[in-house]
Amino acid sequence: MKTTAVVEKKLGVGQHLALGFQHLFAMFGATVLVPLLTGFEPAVALFTSGTGTLLFILITKGKVPAYLGSSFAFIAPIISAASIWGPEYALGGGVAVGLVYAVVALLISRLGTDWIDKVLPPVVIGSVIMVIGLGLAGTAVEMAGLTDGGSLANVDVRVALFTLIVTVIGTMFFKGFFAVVPVLIGIIAGYVFALLNGAVDFTPVKEAAWFGLPKFMAPKFSWAAIAMMLPVSLVSITEHLGDVLVLSRITGKQFYKDPGLHRTLLGDGLATAWAGLWGGPPNTTYGENVGVLAITGIFNVSVIAVAAGLAVAMSFIQKFGALISTIPSPVMGGVSIVLFGVIAASGMRTLVEAGIDYGDKRNLIISSVILVLGIGGAQLGLGEIKLHGMALAAVVGILLNLILPKNGKDRADA
Repeated sequence: MKTTAVVEKKLGVGQHLALGFQHLFAMFGATVLVPLLTGFEPAVALFTSGTGTLLFILITKGKVPAYLGSSFAFIAPIISAASIWGPEYALGGGVAVGLVYAVVALLISRLGTDWIDKVLPPVVIGSVIMVIGLGLAGTAVEMAGLTDGGSLANVDVRVALFTLIVTVIGTMFFKGFFAVVPVLIGIIAGYVFALLNGAVDFTPVKEAAWFGLPKFMAPKFSWAAIAMMLPVSLVSITEHLGDVLVLSRITGKQFYKDPGLHRTLLGDGLATAWAGLWGGPPNTTYGENVGVLAITGIFNVSVIAVAAGLAVAMSFIQKFGALISTIPSPVMGGVSIVLFGVIAASGMRTLVEAGIDYGDKRNLIISSVILVLGIGGAQLGLGEIKLHGMALAAVVGILLNLILPKNGKDRADA
């Protein structure tokens, strides 16, 4: 079906700022949540998100209105790598992930995307996405204080449950722009509730200067840490391709042809490598901002650039960064219960929409092994290189998909 490209609208400075702030709010909650969960600096994540988006715009010739923020797919491997080798080595793994994107972008420019579908069919992708969400479930529950006999008498539990309820209500019933930022609203509501219950310490805000450089951190490299993170990049690459196709449908432009998927993926990859060099988590194209585009009908890349500039400017306001650091862990636990569950459910959705037949033993085996290895936290080492949990599950799932014979129906459909 032929699509009609949407002409970018002429906007004034005030309109650019207003629309830029809207995109900033849409990405803010998730972009800041990832460093809070992984131990990185939120201000650095804002810096690398904004500069990474500007780099993406440059590489895609200013044609794709996509905003890049912190990727949820890498939360588990970052936490694991940081706990074993230190956060610097997790950053090194992020840099390597970005370079893998660049290699895949080169292959796409030469071979197209059909080979990705063969290596990463929906049965593998959907199962791994479920592992990403379910593997983090314990972290969310622990942050919410719902372990070891959690009680409503505990203020942390009350804060977490209040945050959870507001986030659920927002996700279900908010309309318009507010429907795009229920997580941010949940965090704000939970923060106010915690403040009223005396669970917020403003000492870091009082001690922080108004302006200053974010606390950057240089990466260190270890083959073991890199091996832990690389397999997850295959999942995020597939998600990137899907996001670009959705953007194409919304805007009426064929971004997979102009500037090309190889350019969008290269931009995403270099933005991820760039983030790792400064101390930020891997980046990814944000569905939250795609939602804002769909709601407003304004697809000017210049608006995305303004949002990126605002994120960079905000990263240098140290009191703002200190204020973010005062968000209590139970607040993040409350929203994480929803977020991590949504990630797992999106994996289920991938399987359902692809029509995966679990009457086929091949599909049953692939999903079963991925789920148990990933959620069970399995580890397998070969010399210094060790694969843990989700990374091991992804690698084994890919191998099973390539090795196990397909039934007659699958061969006929191939």
